[in-house]
Amino acid sequence: MNKIVLFAATACFLLAFGSCKPKQSAYKAAYEQAKEKETTAPVTEEVDETYDEEEVAPVSKPRTSNATTRSERINAAEGEDASRLKRYSVVIGSFKNKTNAYSLKERMQNEGYHAVLGENEQGMLRVIVSSFDDKADAAASRDAIKAKYAPNFQDAWLLERAY
Repeated sequence: MNKIVLFAATACFLLAFGSCKPKQSAYKAAYEQAKEKETTAPVTEEVDETYDEEEVAPVSKPRTSNATTRSERINAAEGEDASRLKRYSVVIGSFKNKTNAYSLKERMQNEGYHAVLGENEQGMLRVIVSSFDDKADAAASRDAIKAKYAPNFQDAWLLERAY
C-alpha cells in the first residue's frame, strides 16, 4: 500500500512540475523580435518641394538613415577585388576559418550576389554581399537580404569602413 501511495505521489509531482516547463521557442521568438527592432532602423527619404531659382523641378534632399553600423578597418582578403569595398557594406557572416568564409561567399555568388571577403585587423573574414557609398542604400540592401532569406541571415549587419 505504501508503495502505491509513494508511486502515485511521485507521478503527481512529476506531472505538476513537468508541465510548467517554459517553452524555449517562445523565448527565442521574443529574442529575435527584440533583436530585429534593435538592429533595424527606419530609412527615410525626405523631398523638399521648394524650387531652385534656375530650375523648375523640385530639389530633393539626400536620403538619410540612422541605422546602426560597426566601424572597422577592413581590407579585401587575399585574392579579392578591393574595388568592391565601399564605405558601407552588408555583412552576412564572420569567420576565422577560411573554408567556411569561402563556402558562404561561393553560395552567395551562386545566388547572384557579387560577394567579396574582407579581412579586419584581428584576422576575421567578413562575407560582404553588397557595398555602398550611401548608408541608406546599405540599410535597404541589408533589410532586403533579411527578408529574402528569412530566417537565415537575420543577424546581417552594416559595416562602416574606417580608413
